[in-house]
Amino acid sequence: MKMSSWLLAALIGCSLGLAELRASAASPCSVRVVDLSCEYLKNPDGIDARVPRLAWKLAATEPLERGQRQTAFQILAASRSELLAEDRGDLWDSGWVKSGQSQQVEYQGKPLRSGQGCWWKVRVRDERGKGSGWSDANTWSMGLLETSDWQAQWIGSDLVFERKPGSAGAANPIPDPWLRKEFELSEPPSRAMMYVASVGYHELYVNGEKIGDGVLGPCVSDHTKRARYVAYDLGSILKPGKNVIGLWLGASWSIFPPYQTPDKPASPIVIGLAVVEFPNGKSVRWGTDGTWRWRPSPNTLLGLWDFRHFGGERYDARLEDPQWCAAGEVAGEPWKPVKIFQPALALSAQNVQADKLVKELRPVGLEERRPGVWRIDMGRVFTGWIQIPVKGKPGDRVQIKWSERPDQEITHALRSEYIIGSSGQGLFRNRFNYGVGRWIQIEGLAEKPDLDSVKGWLIRTDYQPAASFRCSDDLLNRIYDTTLWTYENLSLGGYVVDCAQRERMGYGGDAHATTGTSLDNFQTAALYYKWGQDWRDVQGKSASWGVGKTGDEPGSGKKVEPGNLPYTAPTYWGGGGPGWSGYCVTLPWEMWQRLGDVRAAREMLPTIEAWLGFLESKTADNLLRRYGGQWDFLGDWLWPGAEGVNGDTRETLFFNNCFWVWNLRNAARLAQAAGHPELERKWRARAEAVRAAIHREFYHAADASYVNGFQAYLAIALVSDIPPAAERARVEKRLEDEILVNRGGHFWGGITGGSFVIRQLIDSNRPDLVYAMASKTDYPGWGDMLKRGATTIWEDWEGTLSLSHSSYLHIGAWFIEGLGGIRPGADGQGYQKFVLRPGVWKNAPLRSVESHFDSPYGRIQSDWSIREGQINYHFIVPPNTTATVYFPAGGKVTEKPPPGSRKTGMNRGAAHGEKAELAPGEYFFTSGL
Repeated sequence: MKMSSWLLAALIGCSLGLAELRASAASPCSVRVVDLSCEYLKNPDGIDARVPRLAWKLAATEPLERGQRQTAFQILAASRSELLAEDRGDLWDSGWVKSGQSQQVEYQGKPLRSGQGCWWKVRVRDERGKGSGWSDANTWSMGLLETSDWQAQWIGSDLVFERKPGSAGAANPIPDPWLRKEFELSEPPSRAMMYVASVGYHELYVNGEKIGDGVLGPCVSDHTKRARYVAYDLGSILKPGKNVIGLWLGASWSIFPPYQTPDKPASPIVIGLAVVEFPNGKSVRWGTDGTWRWRPSPNTLLGLWDFRHFGGERYDARLEDPQWCAAGEVAGEPWKPVKIFQPALALSAQNVQADKLVKELRPVGLEERRPGVWRIDMGRVFTGWIQIPVKGKPGDRVQIKWSERPDQEITHALRSEYIIGSSGQGLFRNRFNYGVGRWIQIEGLAEKPDLDSVKGWLIRTDYQPAASFRCSDDLLNRIYDTTLWTYENLSLGGYVVDCAQRERMGYGGDAHATTGTSLDNFQTAALYYKWGQDWRDVQGKSASWGVGKTGDEPGSGKKVEPGNLPYTAPTYWGGGGPGWSGYCVTLPWEMWQRLGDVRAAREMLPTIEAWLGFLESKTADNLLRRYGGQWDFLGDWLWPGAEGVNGDTRETLFFNNCFWVWNLRNAARLAQAAGHPELERKWRARAEAVRAAIHREFYHAADASYVNGFQAYLAIALVSDIPPAAERARVEKRLEDEILVNRGGHFWGGITGGSFVIRQLIDSNRPDLVYAMASKTDYPGWGDMLKRGATTIWEDWEGTLSLSHSSYLHIGAWFIEGLGGIRPGADGQGYQKFVLRPGVWKNAPLRSVESHFDSPYGRIQSDWSIREGQINYHFIVPPNTTATVYFPAGGKVTEKPPPGSRKTGMNRGAAHGEKAELAPGEYFFTSGL
């Protein structure tokens, strides 16, 4: 019997389909799960997010393949590692969830209790529905979630620092205290955690051993409202029999003037709770209380911990006692009962990486300046600790002075002191303070210091790098490296300071110059999320510089207005203006744009609403009007040649109104993302009304300019979308002429205004204009600083102020975003849908760029080079993402896939350089110039 043609075709089709299914079944999953995190941290202990957010990345199992995606995930979370190893999630088994989400995934299991240990892992299905293996197991543990969990008391010494009139420059006389408590254990614990919060720094010791490698902890917080605790794992340290817990406290922020309140002393205090669990299921708790004892340690803060008086440390080796934290009776000065305190402070987890000694520095030179005075050159300016061996007679005082400048023995009054003990030798090393500088001058040594034994360490919050950049121009490479090194020297304590030597304040204005650079180059999401809470904390408090009428006493803060924000957080002190306080909008905006973090937006929205309400009270005829005292209405700050305070200028009035519009527009987008459409509509409408008023009041139609036509004012107008559509191109051309013609290719902006220059030129795809300014080696410019010996970026273009400062770090965003062209997608897509726009332009002096960015989804690579009239591109798009690549117009684009790869995954538009949509994979293209 003859088989019909349609039946034959059907059977052939079925056999082919079965073959394809068998091939699919035999092929492995295209991805594996890697790099798990919880609340932006790796295996964190003691977090207090009741609904933690989980994240992971995907790595391609076959790098030459393309299109790898996640179509579903399953999470297991268990209360014990043994359960997780058996694939049992007694806390949470999500089951298979059809979703491509691999970031900001909220825990949805059983409610988590205080101290809960959690072990978790993930597996996914790929674009073909194939399942991956389980990821490696990761952990997190909860902190103390309820006030009632703190079965402990705040304790400290009976010494109190007194700030006397006219005491500027004097040293704090209060020694840092040792505190101790002895207890016994009948058997080894199965698990033991101790949660320690302090006002001022602390170190935790058990049986004479320091716990953890963090320093200068906890991170800095507003100590009128909050103290943060650190979770320490003691399980491997505690032993059967007698144990001793010791706490070494450091004065530091406990005597900072804005943190003084009647309910706590001007001296360090601490609260701690140890929770010890045993194999039989029983547990015990020890908290700080009146049974603890204290005595002075050899260490004392040398300074007053305020503006220009952060000082250093005095260490008196004659008072050393290695047994201070050992079991049994301790000889020496008598131990006294601690004093109990009852401050009204919320207790929160640190929720950010600890400060650590992240990079070691070795000296590069030594000279004897005069008899007995030695100067060590550490090679570059750094923020951190120094270790110096000392010798001399018992009681001799060795002076240690830090300097940023080769011609000054000491800068910013940063100095320490070591008093030699009975052995005649010792080792100076910082503990509860740090210095900033390049040159370390030592006075009082009996002999030449042993340079091989001298060490320095950069201290910063222990985040990881996230990018790299190299190009054919060595000057640009040096600017990039110096910019990032400077940022590292300013990001300690869980926030970003303006300068680490003179002020140590978290200025919002300066943060506009650093946030993009940071998030483009480092994994600092946890730092910024923590800093957001600091900004919420300080709102409604007295601004250090007041908001009263011009002529009010500077720094009085006598007049407080609802919704106003200080200009620094969590530190209060310092002047500023709308561009400083308005960082309450910029911070969550950056986190939403780059990370898709909607929680940060929701949490900040009440602060934003109150802040914008405050600004509304300062308006007339749809324009913001001058308000406050001398230091309350700054605009751009420290542009080339800037002098005096600029709060009363027309240029500043224009700048602050544009910034208001930018705040309104970004706040509207955040409101939309956070699910508040009524606020979105309100703020969008308000932004449009103010935009029109600004253009009417300040536009010069004859030359398409605003106010004086400086770069910063033209740039902020464009970023804030002030020009009507018909005028925008003219204003953009006016900015180009201002850069190339009026300023001869030099940068002409300050801290806040300069950040808008860089942002506008990145957004408008003008790498040529940034290159013209960045490549200059004369004043003003980054190249001028380097030519004059800078190893960190300066506070002012002239080099007369701080030599390690946040002012001009905005250039750091351009290397990755502007030249590498790696940019986040729009509207909170982060890097799941991102942009590749290589910074190539006609007649570019640059011949090559190599860059990568470790996005939340994996590594993005963007390289390009120009050879023999042709542009060569190399891109890597990580799994579970999509890239839109833009090529320069006019040149035919040709793909040259690597051998063995599938030439798929690309949905290109026009062949002559418009754009292409790229699926995950590796790509090579060429195009004409």
